Amino acid sequence: MVAEAGIVIIGAGECGGRAALALREGGYDRPITLVGDEPHAPYERPPLSKGMLAAEMAPKWIAAADEYTAKDITLLTDISATRIDREGKTVHLGDGRVLPYEKLLLATGTRPRALPNVPFDGKRVLALRTHADAHALQPWMASGRHVAILGGGFIGLELAATARLAGAQVTVLEGLPRVLMRGVPEALALRLQQRHAAEGIDLQLGAKLDQIKPHPAGITMSLVDAPVIEADILVVGIGAVPNAELAADAGLPVDNGIVVDACLRTADPDIFAAGDCCNFPLEIYGGRRVRLESWRSAQEQGALVAANMLGAEHAVASVPWFWSDQYDLSLQVAGLMDEGTSTVERKLADDGLILFHLAADGRLVAVSGLGTGNAIARDIRLAEMLIANRTVPDPEILGDPNSKLKSLLRAA
Repeated sequence: MVAEAGIVIIGAGECGGRAALALREGGYDRPITLVGDEPHAPYERPPLSKGMLAAEMAPKWIAAADEYTAKDITLLTDISATRIDREGKTVHLGDGRVLPYEKLLLATGTRPRALPNVPFDGKRVLALRTHADAHALQPWMASGRHVAILGGGFIGLELAATARLAGAQVTVLEGLPRVLMRGVPEALALRLQQRHAAEGIDLQLGAKLDQIKPHPAGITMSLVDAPVIEADILVVGIGAVPNAELAADAGLPVDNGIVVDACLRTADPDIFAAGDCCNFPLEIYGGRRVRLESWRSAQEQGALVAANMLGAEHAVASVPWFWSDQYDLSLQVAGLMDEGTSTVERKLADDGLILFHLAADGRLVAVSGLGTGNAIARDIRLAEMLIANRTVPDPEILGDPNSKLKSLLRAA
């Protein structure tokens, strides 16, 4: 007997899990199968570099396991999809099973970028992407341990802060002149850099690796024109690669991710892609194509792609948003900073700082901020709404901490 074709979702992460639940909430009554290559139900990844490293913690589930059963969603874990047969409209799995589909969602996410000649071994050379990765790293978050981190981006610095707060000695190796070179303005990045140094992090900027040698007792790293570094482990945080091979093998266009239209549909009208793995146009930035590695984007696209698979034609319209917590500091960025040509500063109490990024025509295209706790959250959220409304704000109001951004929204 041939199984009834329904919706198959490849990728049981934030986006895939949200999409499966949203499909049922949207009234879809045919089979839904969610396929994931981890042994867990969908969970949230942001805690991996924060609290989950500081103590043994269970994953933060997107939904309880019995909720998938209650909603008649078949959840297949610890298994990979190996092939898409577009003509036959089937997905082939690693255990030999074949799943028919009427529509297919690729929510395959990303994987950590590896060093060319030093593979991840799960012992001395590690990455941080999955709950299993966090579990492997957790014992090293302790006094008397030396954690080396390659990469001064979001993940690397969050991990550095967590390890340092746990008492570990931490060395961060960054090949560029400062941390957070990609996507964070220099004024904010330097404040974070100074905070890490004040906390005792050994920041090696402009570091050029010559050789990395894992061995049973730890890892040895030789740098060009610098002393040899001995550490217990090396965590590699040099970016992520979209998992687009399945789509490419099926003949779908791939370019820095799976290429989709504004409604997250691929070149095949019955196949959609969403989340970190897809490259989509943002109309608010003139159709510029982007690929976002963002928790909130994965959430929002999960709901949006579910609606579109059910017949809607909703274009991605949300403003890109990222955040990072390090020590007691919160960093937030909304919009695309490189669309701006000028910057307006708003200095807040307790040394908080917000930067508004304006295009040549005066339109607000991005905002970034750094402050303690939730000091910047409200203004960032209001600025995000101004970006979405394509507001051309008065720079004097933006720069005055006593002026209310809400007044700009009302005027718009």
